[in-house]
Amino acid sequence: MCRVIRPACPADAPIIACHRYPAGADAAERPVYAAWVTEALERGVYLGFLAVADGGGVVAGAGLTLLEWGPTRGDPQPYRARVVNVWTHPDYRRRGLARELVTRCLQTAQERSITRVSLGTSEMGRALYKGLGFQASGTEMALRL
Repeated sequence: MCRVIRPACPADAPIIACHRYPAGADAAERPVYAAWVTEALERGVYLGFLAVADGGGVVAGAGLTLLEWGPTRGDPQPYRARVVNVWTHPDYRRRGLARELVTRCLQTAQERSITRVSLGTSEMGRALYKGLGFQASGTEMALRL
């Protein structure tokens, strides 16, 4: 059973990095990401939430990265946000933890008057995000330099 949802702190960065890179093949990526999360939490541009089980272990998490975007036409808010690192331990799935954690991220964005939130998703998470009001966007393009 999940006992508490709490904000992430810098000491949680290694756990968050494991959520970001859960596959063993990606283990080499974790220390670099954990270092970034530590700094981002300290600077207040990464805001995370973790679900903790009765035994004290983290069983789910979600984060919100704040992006300094600059005001745009029709939106004077200089920040946008991206939901990242949504992860739930397989034994705790289908209990509403991811929904609760992402909802906390969205509430945090609203508290900061952020009006634009994006995320990337797998097929498994698509229904969750659609249920929270996210819509698929076919306008995003990328270039890797």
